[in-house]
Amino acid sequence: MMNKIRKVLARHDELQGLLADPETVADRERYTRLVREYQELEEVVEAARQYQRIAQKIEQDKTLLASSEDDLADLAREEIEELEVRLSELEEELKLLLVPVNPRDKGNALMEIRAGTGGHEASLFAADLYRMYSRYAEKQGWCQEMMGSSPTEVGGFKEIIFALEGTGAYGQLRFESGVHRVQRVPETEASGRIHTSAASVVVLSEPREVEVQLDPKDLRIDVFRSSGPGGQSVNTTDSAVRITHVPTGVVATCQDEKSQHKNKAKALKVLRARLLDRAQREQEEKMARTRRSQVGSGDRSAKIRTYNFPQNRVTDHRVNVTLYRLEEVLDGDLDELIESLQAADRKKRLEQADVQEASA
Repeated sequence: MMNKIRKVLARHDELQGLLADPETVADRERYTRLVREYQELEEVVEAARQYQRIAQKIEQDKTLLASSEDDLADLAREEIEELEVRLSELEEELKLLLVPVNPRDKGNALMEIRAGTGGHEASLFAADLYRMYSRYAEKQGWCQEMMGSSPTEVGGFKEIIFALEGTGAYGQLRFESGVHRVQRVPETEASGRIHTSAASVVVLSEPREVEVQLDPKDLRIDVFRSSGPGGQSVNTTDSAVRITHVPTGVVATCQDEKSQHKNKAKALKVLRARLLDRAQREQEEKMARTRRSQVGSGDRSAKIRTYNFPQNRVTDHRVNVTLYRLEEVLDGDLDELIESLQAADRKKRLEQADVQEASA
């Protein structure tokens, strides 16, 4: 680990010199990239320097311990014990900081929620999930943009797609991908019988245009008139847009805007995100076919969470966390669930890093 720390400190010093160079400042693209790298190293550098200071202090105290009278020796011994505890904590912190992270975690997110089994009740649950994530986004100070939706006549959604723009949106929400299950008594159920319904959530990283190049020859663009629940006409012009990426068959549709131009731009944004996600999942399959734990695997077929209304309970099955405050969670209080998932992911990445280091 010390070799990694020395490399990080050396790179940090190198970046300081580069950022002070007028030639670097003149190249805006390069300067921005280096500033971002410099900022990302700051937390590691601070922890590394603190680690070095404490290690040096321990060595000084050990020297003092060997040549001191009883009282001073006792003080030195106590300080060494305290410093060694802090050094061990910093070592674990540095291990985590030095593990490569997904650079997309700091970026924006696109979320797709689709009603699953359960008919009208599933569409209402999809609307509940949309409100839950919207409230969470508000608390984080993120901006939200509707990308497309298919509302139902009962006030739910067959499908809803929206973008969340804010630092860390994807990193905080990426573990929400999967099947969410609800257990409750529908308003239309006269006998009071509990029904189980489901909705699927997909969280995509919003790509930059340069990451997903779209050849116009590979796109089939269809325009049509948008419609609302029950087929009621919403628009009298062909403003809705459906874009199909012919080589992969991936489709994106948008009809929420009155402008065909705006609908096309939103559909292209969704299409790029879906294509990037597809490429990433294919790469992960090739590189790590044995990696199948639900946390971080992107396995969307698994039921990841249950929302039980009669028991006021929310259970995340991947990390075995159960909260008995369903209303607060559905009102956007997701911090405890998200932090538990992130902690499990960090633990897993540390274990993988230890294995790689041991085999190196």
